[in-house]
Amino acid sequence: MMRVNSYFFLFFILCFACIVHGSFGQDSRVTGVLVDSESKKPLPFVQVALFGSQDSTSPESFGDTDESGRFSLQVNPGEYAFKAFFLGYSDLNIPNVIVSGTEDLGTLELKSENQNLEEVVVETSKMPVRTTMEGLTITPDNNLANTGGTLLDVLRNTPSISVSEDGAISLRGSSGTNILINGRNSSLTQNLDQLPASAVEEIKIINNPNARYDAEAEAGVIDIVLKKGIELGTHGGVEATYGTRNRTNLGARISHRSLKWNTYAGYNYRNWKSIGTRESTRFLFEDDESLIQNTNNTDHDIGHNLNYGADYYFGNNVLSYEGVFQASENWQTNTLFAEQVRGGKEFNYVRRNSENETDDGLDNALIFEHSFKEKGHLLRASASHSYRNQYKTQNIEIFNNSLNPDPGNLTGQERAFTDEVRNISVFQADYIRPFESGKFETGLKSTLRKFDNDYQYLRFQEASQDFVLDPAISNRFIYKDQIHAGYMVYSKTNPKFEYAVGLRGEFTKVDTYLENTNETNKQSYFNLFPSVQALYNLNDQHALKVTYSRRIDRPRAWRLNPFPDITDSLNVRRGNPELDPEMINSFELGHLANFEKSSFTTNLFYRKVNGQIDFITIIEDGISYSQPDNLLSSQSYGVELITTNEITNWYAVNGGLTLFQIAVDGSNIGEEFTNSGFSWNVKLTQDFKLPLGINFQLVGNYESPEIEAQGRDLAQYYFDGSLQKSFLDGKGSLTFSARDIFDTRRFAGNTLTNAFSQEFYSKRETQIYLLSARFNF
Repeated sequence: MMRVNSYFFLFFILCFACIVHGSFGQDSRVTGVLVDSESKKPLPFVQVALFGSQDSTSPESFGDTDESGRFSLQVNPGEYAFKAFFLGYSDLNIPNVIVSGTEDLGTLELKSENQNLEEVVVETSKMPVRTTMEGLTITPDNNLANTGGTLLDVLRNTPSISVSEDGAISLRGSSGTNILINGRNSSLTQNLDQLPASAVEEIKIINNPNARYDAEAEAGVIDIVLKKGIELGTHGGVEATYGTRNRTNLGARISHRSLKWNTYAGYNYRNWKSIGTRESTRFLFEDDESLIQNTNNTDHDIGHNLNYGADYYFGNNVLSYEGVFQASENWQTNTLFAEQVRGGKEFNYVRRNSENETDDGLDNALIFEHSFKEKGHLLRASASHSYRNQYKTQNIEIFNNSLNPDPGNLTGQERAFTDEVRNISVFQADYIRPFESGKFETGLKSTLRKFDNDYQYLRFQEASQDFVLDPAISNRFIYKDQIHAGYMVYSKTNPKFEYAVGLRGEFTKVDTYLENTNETNKQSYFNLFPSVQALYNLNDQHALKVTYSRRIDRPRAWRLNPFPDITDSLNVRRGNPELDPEMINSFELGHLANFEKSSFTTNLFYRKVNGQIDFITIIEDGISYSQPDNLLSSQSYGVELITTNEITNWYAVNGGLTLFQIAVDGSNIGEEFTNSGFSWNVKLTQDFKLPLGINFQLVGNYESPEIEAQGRDLAQYYFDGSLQKSFLDGKGSLTFSARDIFDTRRFAGNTLTNAFSQEFYSKRETQIYLLSARFNF
């Protein structure tokens, strides 16, 4: 799979070279101004086009109106049909436009279709973060810090979100999030660092989703919307990034749209290298035992990401296909140096783990949408399938009674092979019926998942001089589930007040099989999930909102697999097949203030989780075992403040502050598993427009210590800076980025129980410098 390194990129470069062309011989123009028919205010960003005839679907010339509503289209002399398109307005058609020189059509009016507040709203703001009744909308392209980065980099710079050392995402202190791609469940979300920021159109964060969305996940929904063609004609762009340690990121995208067809594709190649260290110290009180471990890590990742699709418009119907392909290969070497004192005796060893992992993923979706005569009256049906195959090889060398990993000190060898295949199929149908000042929505959805994890562990035997399978550790774990759901949402809107109430029912069937022991675990249950959303407009600038939803967080497949991960033989992780799902009740009360150049959002939130799943660590025979378990409950409540401000024409600032209290009650396991604490995090982005057309951005992040059932994670903070210069009338740009300018970002934490204490400190290479060039056409 990795031999295709250059072919995709070369293919798209050739496509660009064939498609990009100039317009020659066009010496005539059609000009004019477009305004709103009621307010008479100019309409910016309206799509305008000239066609050879009224029935033609391919424009001879096209473009957009500028900020004052003006347009200018260059064509050869002749007779054309002029058309203008804008969401929320009726199409404007002017047949028989005779062009012989410069033809001024004057001031043209577009009539509004009077859409209600819950239908499509056209956003012209360049703010990277926007607030809505449901949550946040992030536009990665509007944040320089994301240039040359991945989806995880975007999320690191997003208010309310924290990204852990291993890429796990937490929202308002909870790691239970339902991550979607284009509104659908996808196995590709298991590796978000392979999805480039440049491929993402926007990210929607919905803290309290209504019944239309899956009830899955404690903290809410993160929907990743990938780019596709939206403008008439042919458009595209290329991007290249080069950074320290020879980091490389190359990308290209292209789209073509006519009145009947919209086709698009984007490709990204990523070659990323990194190093890191990790230190941990553990003390057992009764046994007077200590363990000090230091790990050095090197990481090299090569990845390909291709997203593509097409829309076909016929009558009142749209038939769409969307696809995503991913392929990556990763090489890691982790060298662990351990010093253990047990029973007054010292024992040293080195454990070197060399890993090679390949990941292939494929998403396919077919979507059909029919629009009835009444505006907003829709029937939508979709079928999608997501596939991912991960194959990992581990070669482990052990050097006992030594801290020197020389070949002469080698005392043991181990090998491990992991072959995991994930399949997710989703079938969904939605029906939306509008009525006066409101609408009714209903739908059905079935999600079928199968995860097959085959793990083989081998030890080198001196007698046979060969690796022999260890059946006590090797295992094959198969997880299957089905979730069948139906929902109804009723919403009402008027100028002062709008609300939506919904109810979702989900039937869940889970079936796990452990091949080694022939053990099965079957569950089936039905749950109802109500939701309420309401918004009261105090005036044109201020509004109050209240939301409630009941949710569920089902244990993931890897949390249920009881067989251990012994990459580190003294710190073992294993699953728990007896886990029950978490049940969550979530409330939110908010205030939204929107002004011409600024917005302020304040949210008070409360979340109660019954059956909270957390990792519990116990020590047995000098070995640390960490496994998930159901605690009695947890509660979190706090306040979230989000603001976007254009202070002057050269300075803008946006950011978020979240303060929350967490209380974890694990008294069902033991009193030492009960903990509580206060946490907060702040993210601030400042944008400066400097002379010579240079933009400067500074991003600051701080996350305070946060409690766990048995301890807490310590604070972390860092600053990113970027400089960007645009050229060629904004079509091209050059960006220099410095990540973690002061090299302060690290992960650290501690655990304290009646039996032991443990501390860890992890520092990856986060101080990175990148130079990116981008050109759009």
